[in-house]
Amino acid sequence: MSTSSPTLAHPLPSTRGQLNGVLFVALFAAAVTRVASLPAIAGLGISPLIVGIVAGTIYGNALRDGMPESWAAGVNFSARKLLRIAVGFFGLRVSLQEIAQVGLPGLVESVAIVVGTLAIGTWVGMKVMKLDRDTALLTAAGSAICGAAAVLAFESTLQSKPHTSAMAVGSVVLFGTLSMFLYPLLYRAGWLHLDTLGAGLFFGGTIHEVAQVVGAASNVSPEATHIATIVKMTRVMLLVPVLLALGVWLNRPARGRVAEGAHHAQGSRKLAVPWFALGFLMLVVVNSLHVLPAVATDTANTLDTFALTMAMTALGIETRVSQIREAGPRALTTGLILYVWLIAGGLGITWAVERLFG
Repeated sequence: MSTSSPTLAHPLPSTRGQLNGVLFVALFAAAVTRVASLPAIAGLGISPLIVGIVAGTIYGNALRDGMPESWAAGVNFSARKLLRIAVGFFGLRVSLQEIAQVGLPGLVESVAIVVGTLAIGTWVGMKVMKLDRDTALLTAAGSAICGAAAVLAFESTLQSKPHTSAMAVGSVVLFGTLSMFLYPLLYRAGWLHLDTLGAGLFFGGTIHEVAQVVGAASNVSPEATHIATIVKMTRVMLLVPVLLALGVWLNRPARGRVAEGAHHAQGSRKLAVPWFALGFLMLVVVNSLHVLPAVATDTANTLDTFALTMAMTALGIETRVSQIREAGPRALTTGLILYVWLIAGGLGITWAVERLFG
C-alpha cells in the first residue's frame, strides 16, 4: 500500500495544476475580451486575439514569476491543443454560398494574393533577411491569409516557438491597422483608380484581419464592404489547402532522411499534418448547409473567438522579449516588404482580374 500511494497521488497535483493553468488563461482572456470591446480599441479594428498576445507577453515577461510552476502545463495546453480545436471551429464563419457570390474574380484574386505573398514572404524572410524558416513562414502567413488566425494555424502545424508567433502578429497589427486608414484615403484621393467591385477585391484581397477589412471598406460603400468581406473569407478558406500543402512539404524531407538511414527522430514530423484543417473544412460545409440555427452558429463563433483569445494569450505568456529582440527588426522589415507587395502587387492583380472578367 505504501509503495503505491505516491504513484497514485502524483498525477493529482499535476492535473490540478494544469486545470488551474487553463482557468488562469481563461480569466485572463475574459479580461482581454473586455478591454478589446472598449470603443477606443474596437474602433481601430484590433481584435481580442491581438490584445491577448500583447497582454500575455507583458505578463509573461514582467510577472511570470508570480504564477505557480504547476500552471505551466495548462498554459501550454491552451497554446497548443486548444488552439487546434479553435482553428477548426473557425470554419463556421465561412460559407460556400458567400464565396460563390463574388465568383471566379474573387477566387482568382485570393489565390494570386495568397500564393504570391507566401512565396515572396518566405523567400525574402529566409534569403534576404536571414530569418529562420518558421519566423519567415509565420510572417508571410499572417500577411497572406487571415492575420492572427493564420499565424496561429501555421504555428500549430510548424510547432514553432512562441516568440516567432509574437513577431508575426506584431506585423499584422502594425500594417493591418495602417491599411484601415491608408486605403480609404488613397481611394478617396483617386489614386487607386478602382470602381466598387475593384475596391472590394483590393481591400478584401490585401488587408490582414477580417475586422480591418470591414473597417477600411466601410469608408467606401456598403457594396464594397460586402464584396471585400466575402473576398476576405475566400482567403480564409484557402487556409485549408495551404496548411495541407505545408504538412506535405514538412514531411517530405523527413522521409528522405529516414530513407538515407538517419535516425528517425524526425519521424515525429508526421504529426505536422494539420488534421484540424480538415475539421475547418467540414464545419464550412456544415455552415453552408444551414443545418445549425443562427443562434447556435453565433454562440459557437463567440466561444471560438474566446478560445482563440485564450490560445493567443497563452502564446504571449510563453513569449520572451529577449527572443523577439534577436529577429524583431528583420521580421518587421519582412512584413514591410510584404506590405509594399500587397499594395503594389495587389493593385496590379486587381486591375488584371477586373480586365479579365470585366
